[in-house]
Amino acid sequence: MSAFDHQRGRPIEVSGARIYTETLGAGDAPVLVLLHGGFGNIEDFNRLLPALEGWRVVGIDSRGHGKSTLGQAGWSYQRAQEDVEQVLAALGVTRCTVLGFSDGGIVALRMGAAGRVEIERMIVVGSSWHHKNLASTKRILRSVTAQSWQHKFPDTYEAYQRLNPEPDFERFAQALVAGWLDEGPSGHPDESVSKIQAPVLVVRGDEDHLTGREDAVELCRSLRQAHFLSIPFAGHVAYAEGEDIFLPALRRFLAQPVHRSS
Repeated sequence: MSAFDHQRGRPIEVSGARIYTETLGAGDAPVLVLLHGGFGNIEDFNRLLPALEGWRVVGIDSRGHGKSTLGQAGWSYQRAQEDVEQVLAALGVTRCTVLGFSDGGIVALRMGAAGRVEIERMIVVGSSWHHKNLASTKRILRSVTAQSWQHKFPDTYEAYQRLNPEPDFERFAQALVAGWLDEGPSGHPDESVSKIQAPVLVVRGDEDHLTGREDAVELCRSLRQAHFLSIPFAGHVAYAEGEDIFLPALRRFLAQPVHRSS
């Protein structure tokens, strides 16, 4: 399978923004949707693509990220969720598996709870799920600014400047942090995760400073069908830092027959 390159896809008009999407693989294969984390883009998943042969892989740059514009409405988990749902509708996708990292995993959980798209399986990596979990990370999240992010992660800043059709990193960073700290109904899915019918693989790196072990275990307990993968010696980006453990588990999970709960 070739890699995401921000060349072969297209933007789709969604609620005042242009959301960029790129599809790889055979058109008649089962669909796997990839949702990246904050300040990232679809190219972050290129390292996983060799393990996803046999799937039609749909990558979506979240609003304001990559080649997607931010629009005037700002960014929230609810808005990102609705963007994904509308992009999938435009692509004619009504059933899929979803893999989300960090913010992308939170969006995936919201999608599963909403039930507007039939999700067969879900993988969430390094994703919080309840607004009460913000108590332990608010200080970290509030400290993020355009300048601090650019200093700490210059590669992601350079990718944003290179890809984004309407670059304004200051405004983008402020919108994203506001979305992270949202404790209202447009934020984390909270108890609604209990509505998710699909089996979910919850993945966490043992050294993740943004998602606690107890929070991940509580998420598993709140889901109808959950599997928990704790990756030793890995941090927040556990799918990359613990790739030797994550990829075999991902393949096994994707190969499992789907038994939807009632």
